[in-house]
Amino acid sequence: MILSDTDLVEYLRSGRLVVEPLDWEIVRENGLDLRLGSGFCEVLQTDEVLTVGEGDVSSYYRCSEVGDYLLLKPSTHYLLHTLETLALPSDLMGFVELRSTFARLGFLMPPTIVDAGFRGQLTVEVLTPPYPTRVRVGTRFLHVVFAKTLSPVASTYRGRYQNQRGVTPPRW
Repeated sequence: MILSDTDLVEYLRSGRLVVEPLDWEIVRENGLDLRLGSGFCEVLQTDEVLTVGEGDVSSYYRCSEVGDYLLLKPSTHYLLHTLETLALPSDLMGFVELRSTFARLGFLMPPTIVDAGFRGQLTVEVLTPPYPTRVRVGTRFLHVVFAKTLSPVASTYRGRYQNQRGVTPPRW
């Protein structure tokens, strides 16, 4: 079952779903619009071989914090994060997509799921359009649709990204 704005307001007011900082303007008809945080990591072009699950990934990323705007290069992969921190209860999960305006501008993002019990800011990968773009920190850029599970999950999320803050490159 997908939660409506009425359901989301009830979850937020009761504290079962936590969003900080909460601006009621992000509550939409069937989900929440999350805002862009100030950190980003550019995924670097390299011939260096990465063995998944081994070694340090820092040489594959250039990470920074910005003030008011992110200036994004054309046709480049970035990790971006949300301004908001979420805490999901054991009976909700979320489907994360770009807001349609960003998709219409040519941004791409692979499907992303937020598991029941997750706490933290979201980090997502995006591919930018074929022209430079500048995006203001705090712009609504993601839409999360929340689905209620038929019963609470027995084992809530306890993965390596629990309680993440800022943009978070891969961890093993």
